[in-house]
Amino acid sequence: MKFGLFGGANSKRGGANADTTDYRRVIDMIREADDLGFHSIFMVEHHFTGIGQVSATLSMLAYLAAVTKRIRLGTGVTVLPWHNPVLVAEQAATVDLLSNGRLDFGVGRGYRDLEFHGFAMDKSEAEGRYRESIDLILRAFTSDERFSHAGKYWKFDDIIVEPPTIQKPHPPVWTAAGSDDSIRRVARDGWNVMFDQFANIARTQERLAIWRDECKALGRTYDPMQVCVARGLTIVKSDEEYRKALEARHLRTVNFIKEFGNLPGQTGAKPAGVQLQPQSYSDNLFEDETGALIGKPGQVIRQIEVLRDMGFEYILLLMPNDPEILRIFAREIMPHFARESVAAK
Repeated sequence: MKFGLFGGANSKRGGANADTTDYRRVIDMIREADDLGFHSIFMVEHHFTGIGQVSATLSMLAYLAAVTKRIRLGTGVTVLPWHNPVLVAEQAATVDLLSNGRLDFGVGRGYRDLEFHGFAMDKSEAEGRYRESIDLILRAFTSDERFSHAGKYWKFDDIIVEPPTIQKPHPPVWTAAGSDDSIRRVARDGWNVMFDQFANIARTQERLAIWRDECKALGRTYDPMQVCVARGLTIVKSDEEYRKALEARHLRTVNFIKEFGNLPGQTGAKPAGVQLQPQSYSDNLFEDETGALIGKPGQVIRQIEVLRDMGFEYILLLMPNDPEILRIFAREIMPHFARESVAAK
């Protein structure tokens, strides 16, 4: 099995100077994760939150390319409707070059109303902008000849994107998918899929089954390294810490929805007064702890075994605040899963 990380860093406005403390903390943690044997880091992209989140993901990955050796560097995700696609292609290719082919190119269409409002963009255009942009970016990655483009949202004349990517034909394309239809669409596109950190075990198993079935229908070989699932991670020492960790996860989820209006997708039970975006979550999201890895090392091992036995061999862990959590995970949990691929068996 492979274990990666996902998350961001904070530097909130308000002081006389930019506070780089958390950026440095996150960078140091990723450098240590590289040494500990973690497979990847996917950096989020968000804007206008007022709580300070990574807004220039590819710039941060370019820096990480210089201070890491092996860990793969992913965008999780670059929200294409907000960007000039040719500039994104150039920046992504530069990261792939500087990292010697370690870029994982995660893309998405966005979901936070706050961000679409900030960019003064009609959210109904997101899908069209996303599809036009990714088609153009992939053409830019693979074309050795100059070309022009005249689409609904973008127009370019006589261009060629440089530098070329190290990975051929281009860096792996990842995208998040939650609903049944979106999972099938990613499989048809030939890309890799990410499943989010919110859905419980039952819904996560449904999603993987849909992915497998669609791959089979397409004649696409199921590759466990082309599908990953994200999970929050809390390692505790006592039953009391376990109880507090469950309460903290519940509170984080509720506050997330109150702050941003929705999860990447949701139906069913919800906190009073909280509006959820309808898509693909279970009715008991707020009572079911199986959407996260929480417990003592032995408990976390058993929780991961459930995912492994489903067919998952690639898990992304939410970056903890304390790097000691990563050290415990690498020392006491990762060796348990350094075995032959389940898919190979």
